[in-house]
This record gives sequence, structure tokens and C-alpha cells, in this order.
Amino acid sequence: MTSDAEGVRLQKVLAKAGVASRRAAEDLIAQGRVSVDGKVVREFGTRVDPDTAVIHVDGTRVILREDLVYLALNKPRGVHSTMTDDQGRPCVGDFVRNRTERLFHVGRLDADTEGLLLLTNDGDLAHRLMHPSFHVLKTYLAEVDGTVPRGLGKQLRAGVDLEDGPVQADAFRVKDMQAGRTLVEIVLHEGRKHIVRRLLAEVGHPVRKLVRTAVGDVRLGTARPGSLRVLTREEVGSLYRSVDL
Repeated sequence: MTSDAEGVRLQKVLAKAGVASRRAAEDLIAQGRVSVDGKVVREFGTRVDPDTAVIHVDGTRVILREDLVYLALNKPRGVHSTMTDDQGRPCVGDFVRNRTERLFHVGRLDADTEGLLLLTNDGDLAHRLMHPSFHVLKTYLAEVDGTVPRGLGKQLRAGVDLEDGPVQADAFRVKDMQAGRTLVEIVLHEGRKHIVRRLLAEVGHPVRKLVRTAVGDVRLGTARPGSLRVLTREEVGSLYRSVDL
């Protein structure tokens, strides 16, 4: 927060960030639902510096910087998780060539895996989303060989030893079964290379097809492969909340 003579009125900052109208923002402040730099604010005359203030509404971070970009890409199969490729292969960077921001991908999906990949120029958020200590959940749909036994979910949640250490599934369920193959949903909080494929192969069910459907509360939905969309304010706020920002 700043002195009365400096900064911008808090309700104006909230309105510009798309949280609410100025009048509605005043109601949020009066109700004690707004905090600035960790302190609840109830005074309408409070001024803040939008470039440095950390503002939360109902516990969710409000993004104030207009230069920050948050995108969701449905990465098609065969596309590499790099911004450029010196071998001329299709890559994630091909989908944002017309943008002026210097974007980078949050984590990776191998070329044979499709689905949700986040792109941003917010380095602090990206670093935390990729760091295993924050346990950000990633959800996958996998088509695997064979019929899945009833106790597989329990086995995966208990943990499976791989050559580079144990891995535990946070959640697992069977979505569909047909002759010779099963569609399963698996949730993990880590992102070691090929971790889903290696985990399922280790328990006897090699992956035929793999799609990441969610990162935290951000979901792929019905987006077509190759489509790109801007994350909503609520989605960005949920990502910040998941990594304690």
C-alpha cells in the first residue's frame, strides 16, 4: 500500500482488472473480502501501486499486470514441446508465432501425447507450477492394452517403483472397457519424463493413446487439437492459489 497522495485507488484497480465494477468493488472492500500485501483492507480511500501490490479477493490472486499472458493450447499429437525446433519439426512455438510476447511452455508433453499445455510469460507462476514441491495435479486420459484388474487403482495409489524412484497416483479410475483395451483416467502431481507411460507399462498396461485433460483446475474441455485460448481470470487465479501465490 502507498500513502494517500500516491498510487491508484483500490476500487479502481479492481475494476480495471475485471474483478467488478467500482461500486461492486467497494462492497467487496467493505465486506473484508479484499487483501493487499497480506492485510485485509476495508477503507475505500486505500491507494496501491498496481506494479507491486499483491491483491487477493476471496483468497484468489488478482492479476494486475497487463503485459502478462496466460494461454491454453490443445497440443496435437506429433507436435514437440519446444518453442523452436532446429530440425524443422512441428513444435508448440508454431502456434504463437504471430504473438509479440516472449512466451514459454509450462512443462512438457512428449510428441506422441496430446492435450492441455499452458503457455505464459509469467516466470514466477510457471516455475512454481513445474516444481514438484507444490504438487499441482495433472489429469490424463489413457487408452491402455488389456483389461484392467479391479485392484489396479489401489496399487497405483500405493506406489510403484520405477528405475528412477517410486511414483504414486493421486487418483485413478476406469472410464470405459472394450475388448482388448481400457480407457482410464489417472491423476499425478509430478512430471517426470514419460511418467504416465512408464507407470502404466510397469503394471502391465502399455499406453496406446494419451491425452492430458487438466492442469490443476484448468481443463481442456472440448477444445479441438491445435486450438489456443486465453485463460479466464478465475482460471489464472486458481493456478496462483495452487502454488501459494
